[in-house]
Amino acid sequence: MRLPVPGPRDVISALERGGEQVEALVGAVPRALVLLGDAERLMVRASSAIDRVREVTEAANVVVVRASGVVDDADAAIGRVTTLTDSLEPSLTRLQPTLETLADTTHPDEVAALVRLVDHLPELTSRVEDDVLPVLATLGSVAPDVHDLLTVARELNDILAKIPGLGRIRSRVEEEEGDDATEADVR
Repeated sequence: MRLPVPGPRDVISALERGGEQVEALVGAVPRALVLLGDAERLMVRASSAIDRVREVTEAANVVVVRASGVVDDADAAIGRVTTLTDSLEPSLTRLQPTLETLADTTHPDEVAALVRLVDHLPELTSRVEDDVLPVLATLGSVAPDVHDLLTVARELNDILAKIPGLGRIRSRVEEEEGDDATEADVR
């Protein structure tokens, strides 16, 4: 195999072409410097953008952690509510017709009155326990005394009826009290 050996013409041709290439290379240097400056500015902007992306990513990670906590809390709450709802469902199903009737027939004034009554329940309970129940406890011992008083009143009425002249006075008193609705015959 034969290797080509450059001749003098080849050397002159290469030098002529090399001059043009050197000129093109020298002309490309300012453009290369402009491109280098643009690349440096682009690198600064890219670095700034990367820093901002890093900050956003860190903030997003914080939000994701918080959201994960909220989701965990919500899952726990949903579990408790589901358990409670499942346990109350049979009772609420049986009460539904009653609640519908109550809702249809209850007036807001009645609800307000019920609220006022509930507000007064502690005082009412205290008064019933302190005032009414002690009186009711003594009624068992009072009943025989009232019966004895009634018997004495009847006997006294019988005695007074036998006294002469009191019959007319009694008739006059009965006429005057004739319209009294609380009058009762003791005999």
